[in-house]
Amino acid sequence: MARSRTTQIRLGLAVAAVVGLVAGGLGGWVGDRIDDSGSSAPAGTCDTEQVAASAMPSLVTVHLSRGGVGSGEFVRSGGYVLTNNHVINAAADGRGISVVLSSGQQLPAQLVGRDPSNDLAVLKVDSSAPLLPIGQSGTLRLGQPVVAAGSPLGLSGSITAGIVSSLGRQVAVPADHGTTAQLTDAIQTDASINPGNSGGALLDCSGRLVGVNTAIATVPNESGQGGGGSVGIGFAVPVDIAMPVVDQLISHGSVPHGADLGLTVSPVPSDVAQQLGMTAGLYVQQVVAGGLAAAGGLREGDVITAVGGTAVTSPDALTAAFERASSGSRVTVSYQRSGQQGSATITVP
Repeated sequence: MARSRTTQIRLGLAVAAVVGLVAGGLGGWVGDRIDDSGSSAPAGTCDTEQVAASAMPSLVTVHLSRGGVGSGEFVRSGGYVLTNNHVINAAADGRGISVVLSSGQQLPAQLVGRDPSNDLAVLKVDSSAPLLPIGQSGTLRLGQPVVAAGSPLGLSGSITAGIVSSLGRQVAVPADHGTTAQLTDAIQTDASINPGNSGGALLDCSGRLVGVNTAIATVPNESGQGGGGSVGIGFAVPVDIAMPVVDQLISHGSVPHGADLGLTVSPVPSDVAQQLGMTAGLYVQQVVAGGLAAAGGLREGDVITAVGGTAVTSPDALTAAFERASSGSRVTVSYQRSGQQGSATITVP
């Protein structure tokens, strides 16, 4: 069996843990309701049999000829497969990558592009496999059931079930050449994901992609080295971040980063905001004269509440929102100023 790859770093937890680059897929939520497909499920669970049947034809196992295995899914017509950058970065020259379809057929894969900053990559294969439906990570709720799909330890076609344990996690993971990437607003789940799940699908109860599973926390051994498999703490890149990256990679082969907004912000937690009669968001401490934020109309003392209609509560989320925007686009920033709601328009260079 091909070697499962995982890189690990420490997490600041009460019991020291290690984050390993892995991944899997999770499924959406069903409370006391009937899901989008019309079938019922017990409260707090997904119909995992139905999710597996609908999703499996769109999933692949990624193999490197130099050793290594990961997971992926068809997300765009033309044979485009989404996976993690760390799955394929040993073959960053584009050679020696193949995928195995759910049918067992193995096909050579072309590296379309990769984005180490978000730990994402896109492959292209000659296949007309069905696309995995795309969901929304912005509507996920704490405790929502999910299903993880992928190839843990090279075991293709595996699924596990769990819940959304937390949202908005900021998780630092290793990137290229000894650098560190930040998973912004990562989804935390207790669905079992393990090395080899990397790049796999995080699914909702209707079988829609809501995240790309990328990292797990593992308990270190006596020497302080991480190892073993899932301890019920995994992290996924939200699909709302992943899909704009996919589009950029398909169109341009890379993703631009680093638009400097020219402002300094600090989070206003919801409990503090409630006490002060404010809106939770990001308090603007400083605005640089002549910068993008100043040109858009933001001022010191504003509380930024949303970007493009999506709430932001962390500086990383604010940065990520502009990194996802294409050059020349006009991004609406909602804010509260002296108790009044307003909006600023910032043009991305």
